[in-house]
Amino acid sequence: MSKCVPFETENGPVVILVRPQMAENVGMVARAMMNCALSELRLVRPREDHLSEKAIAASSGAQEILEHARVYNTLEEALADVQFALATTARPRDMTKPVYHPGESMHLIQEKMGMGLKTAVLFGAERTGLENEEIISSDGIIEIPLNPKHCSLNLSQAVLLVGYAWFRVSKDHDNTRLGTGRSQIATKKELESFLSYLEETLSQKGYFRWPEKRERMSRNLRNIFTRDSLTSAEIQTLYGMVEVLVKKH
Repeated sequence: MSKCVPFETENGPVVILVRPQMAENVGMVARAMMNCALSELRLVRPREDHLSEKAIAASSGAQEILEHARVYNTLEEALADVQFALATTARPRDMTKPVYHPGESMHLIQEKMGMGLKTAVLFGAERTGLENEEIISSDGIIEIPLNPKHCSLNLSQAVLLVGYAWFRVSKDHDNTRLGTGRSQIATKKELESFLSYLEETLSQKGYFRWPEKRERMSRNLRNIFTRDSLTSAEIQTLYGMVEVLVKKH
């Protein structure tokens, strides 16, 4: 039997469900979030209504989270104000990203929140998980170590495991700060705008000479800039560098 512990916390990381299929699963995710003192839920292209009777019944008293959940058409929109995001995955990915287990990942989230950053954790669709293109938007990967003979988790179980890791570490406050001068950590929207500009400029200059390699080249390029936190001022500096290089070329 579980024991409910009185606990006061900041909102914690945003939970983002990408393409969730079943309303009941979204409701159970809300229940898991409420168990772990997480409050902000975002949904990207849900297949079913997250406020349906099925979802509310499955939330088992966590209806408030469902009522305040926000729905987006794209992951890019859901991440627009986020400055640090981790993606959950059940299988290895062919990309260069730091990989954390849940405990490590939530210590890192706590550290980033202590710096004043908006953070999020991404979860994919029930059957397929996150696509590589969706994971590229993240700053790292969370892998949950389980019995290799049977490592299948449903969506709410994955959220509960990560949420419980957050609940455990969020009792201790980390005073770490990142000095950014007069600037602030860039949002995902700012970073995505720059990366789109960079890719388009490189394409015009013939960087992507081999069409069959473009996807991998683009992925590697984006991984370079999502590996650590850039400030808004640094993003503007990069814009200026590219513009000067283009003009000189």
